[in-house]
Amino acid sequence: MSVAILTDITRCIGCLECVAACKREYNLEVDVPRRWQNNDGLSAENWTSVLHKPGPHYIRKQCRHCLEPACASACPVGALHQTDIGAVMYENDKCLGCRYCMMACPYGIPRYDWDEQVPYVRKCILCHDKVKAGGQPACTSVCPTEATIFGDRAELLAEAHKRIKENPGKYIDHVWGEHEVGGTSVLYISDINLDFLCYKPNMKTSLPTTTEAAMKSVPVAFVGMGGVMLGLNWIIKRRQKLKEGEAPEGDEQ
Repeated sequence: MSVAILTDITRCIGCLECVAACKREYNLEVDVPRRWQNNDGLSAENWTSVLHKPGPHYIRKQCRHCLEPACASACPVGALHQTDIGAVMYENDKCLGCRYCMMACPYGIPRYDWDEQVPYVRKCILCHDKVKAGGQPACTSVCPTEATIFGDRAELLAEAHKRIKENPGKYIDHVWGEHEVGGTSVLYISDINLDFLCYKPNMKTSLPTTTEAAMKSVPVAFVGMGGVMLGLNWIIKRRQKLKEGEAPEGDEQ
């Protein structure tokens, strides 16, 4: 079963209970804004945030858990991977600290823990262990207005389209996350445009699909470049020995 979260922006009151629940669940510290943080509330200690837009509108932001995650595709050591329920997990014991995942994510989600001597990438993991045990994410369990709910992805998509159809004029006729960059496990319906949450909102094809050819060429390019560098090193050393009047190895008689 592929699980998902559906957030209805029209129901969110900006209470931040989801943010507090996430912090309690993972013992995250009270976050102090740093100069290197993006202005979206997310950080190594804040895995979910609530953006305030005019209206007022409150938009919860978290890892979207892409169906074909670009972060996992870009990770050269498999520190990020997708589980059978759809959650995109992170294993810090494998991480090289390259931060390719941060550059690859179309939603700008992964954050680096710059305050630690041995920093790691941090982000929402969809409360994977709780869900596997039959529960639901901490954030959805505390929402007082059910603005954000948890369940099977196909069922939540059906619920999202049902609400849009039964309430003409209340919602924009679109489910964010249904198709964007291949689809995500965190879905939204809203009365305002949410394209700002994604760098390329009109892109339907998953990023791993579009970058597959380039990623497959990396090992070949790496080995090829190694061969080129070895060849250049041999040529330079040979010229140096000729200049110094020495017979290069292999030329001696």
